[in-house]
Amino acid sequence: MSDKQPPILPAYRGYLSPAQNSALGFAPQTPNPNPPSDNVPALVTDYLLKKGYRRTEEIFRQEVKDIDENGKPRENGDGVAPGKSFPAGKYLAAFKHFDVWVQGGLEVYKFELAKFLWPLFIYSYLRLIKQGSSAHAEEFMKELRGRFEKSHPDEVKTLATITLPQHVREDTLAKAYLENQYSVPLSKSLAATLFSFLERDFDQGGGLIIDLINQHIHVESVDRGPIEPFSFEAIYRRSRQQELDEVDIQEGIPGLSAHSGLMNRTLLDEKASLKLGPLPMEPELRDDVVAELEEEDKLNPPRDGFPTLVDEFNTMNPVKKESVDTPQRSEIPYPPSRARDVVMEMQKTRENRDRFKVEPRNGAQGAGITVHMWTFHNHLGAISCMDFSKDQNYVAVGTTDSYIRVWSVDGRALKSLLPTDTTNTNNRKLIGHSGPVYSIAFSDAITNLDRDIYEGMPNPDSKPDTRPSLLLSCSFDGQVRLWSLDVWSCLCIYKGHDGPVYSLSWSPHGHYFVTGGWDKTVRVWGQDHSSALRLLVGHDTAISKVAWHPNGSYVFSASDEIDKSIRMWAVANGECVRIFNGHVEFISALECAPNGKILASADIAGNIMIWDLEKGTRIKRCRGHGRGGIWSLSFCVESTVLASAGQDCTVRLWDVEMPPEGRAVNQQDGDNINAAGQGDGKQAGQTQSASAAGTGKKKGKEVMITPDQISAFPTKKTSVKKVQFTRMNLVLAGGCYQPETQDAGR
Repeated sequence: MSDKQPPILPAYRGYLSPAQNSALGFAPQTPNPNPPSDNVPALVTDYLLKKGYRRTEEIFRQEVKDIDENGKPRENGDGVAPGKSFPAGKYLAAFKHFDVWVQGGLEVYKFELAKFLWPLFIYSYLRLIKQGSSAHAEEFMKELRGRFEKSHPDEVKTLATITLPQHVREDTLAKAYLENQYSVPLSKSLAATLFSFLERDFDQGGGLIIDLINQHIHVESVDRGPIEPFSFEAIYRRSRQQELDEVDIQEGIPGLSAHSGLMNRTLLDEKASLKLGPLPMEPELRDDVVAELEEEDKLNPPRDGFPTLVDEFNTMNPVKKESVDTPQRSEIPYPPSRARDVVMEMQKTRENRDRFKVEPRNGAQGAGITVHMWTFHNHLGAISCMDFSKDQNYVAVGTTDSYIRVWSVDGRALKSLLPTDTTNTNNRKLIGHSGPVYSIAFSDAITNLDRDIYEGMPNPDSKPDTRPSLLLSCSFDGQVRLWSLDVWSCLCIYKGHDGPVYSLSWSPHGHYFVTGGWDKTVRVWGQDHSSALRLLVGHDTAISKVAWHPNGSYVFSASDEIDKSIRMWAVANGECVRIFNGHVEFISALECAPNGKILASADIAGNIMIWDLEKGTRIKRCRGHGRGGIWSLSFCVESTVLASAGQDCTVRLWDVEMPPEGRAVNQQDGDNINAAGQGDGKQAGQTQSASAAGTGKKKGKEVMITPDQISAFPTKKTSVKKVQFTRMNLVLAGGCYQPETQDAGR
């Protein structure tokens, strides 16, 4: 049947409203004051179907389903008049028309223009619901939700539950958007292009989008070139060591990230409080450790002024009744304890008692912390990552040449348990990856006891081995590999990430580990499972760093490039419980304090942010490193001092508890600058084990140094890749010797 226009029907023309007449192409007529039926649209659709005008009937039905008997948009169920009177069916078409224009434009403009898509989506949907156009709202959500489910998963889920006008008034998310304007920074030159297009295509949806922008979106005009990760403007700013405009940080709704789709305010209101206390020890393990420590105290009584090992253990692991601040062991299952765990807990107690105590800052004097620096030569720029074992016996590096090399720190030969392996060397090479290695991590370890607490056993080798036995690595090839340090070979390959895997970390209690990669996902794995146990999705861009909370109940992830947010995830249920925004550069390091209350993050601009986990807010920003990247962070046992390792060839110590302040000083490359901004070498009471500072004359560069910097330990020509506080509060640092770092400035 041909889809020709129906003839004019005088008998029905009087039954239609002016809007309905217009929808059918009829000339405006005065309505019949006595229509034969109140269900006029049904009569028309029946006639059209009877005559075979199916396509016309479908269009007519779409046009009139949200129009009342007077030809006006229906009021919502609460009698509240709707917003702008645009046909409900036009919202989807307008969005698609605008999206096609954005995607078909120049690459340099896409990044900024695409920022309008999310607010247009959410405001269009809320307006449709608010005016009672539920059928069109459902179609709008069904067609477009897939575009935003990865970048705004929580908001899309919430929006899908808003189906009635009263929901719009009651829902927290809807109120946050409707009571505030969504801020979008836009280059001045691009703003003219945008509104020129909207005015030109006014009838194709431009008018509707202009109305949405006028009512709900604040366009912040910025005098700059187009912004995107590799645009001329971005490259120019990096070369001039400039940060992004403040307006970029304010993008979105106040208190709501433009990219994350989560509000800390909402999380704090709706989620249960965080459980940041230590994980209770397994009762059987606790009893075994206490019994052995009592025997140890009898054999080796403590020195005067020192507590017994049993007292120290009870202080470290107090017996608490069920508390809201303490996670339960049943939430995350762990393998049963072994004899090795008893020995390790005993040694951890001993080291905690005998450690160097980091005292609070006293005037101009900082903590007298020793830094021991390891420098790698002849690497030809191939070292991409580094890690020290927690017993300080091993150091390993990953390379861009796809292999891993492990050394013994004391120079002793690395033995193998394989009888056929008679290699007698102090280093081993692990080969298996097919791309650059981005991150490596040793399993937990500690120096063994001097005596065998299990002596008398039939097996003469019954003394538990507390060396690190496993090494994890991840690579550009998308694989995560588990290596045995007993037989020096790969035990298992974990596959699941789509693309490169950039970061990984062991759980504080072993068995589990977390990874983050290019596919924007964070995955939690069990050592004995080939597939991930948790898939954490929410970041807009690739994951640059991951870290664990000390109690093993939470993981942290940082996203690079556009997103630049940090998320805190609950391992037990996979929910995002906190989100931290503030970085405007690539986030290069993450570390949670041993007390479990604060988080430190660093970026390639030399900024260190300290965050309050419970409140979800930033405490302060520490500055002192030059640009180029802060590649590693580590807290002391007391959580009062933070060590950082930088591309600027320094290791720096920071007072975590000092309030945020700052002033600029003229920092000379190679000088050791303390918190007062004086280049007078290390502070009183401190030991510097790093290479001596350079003596050549360098051109000074003004760098903001905040007073909470305790001291800086410069190397001569070694960029520092890794810094790590030991359980005895000694700082280990490692880096790569790069002559060109200093020679280039001469």
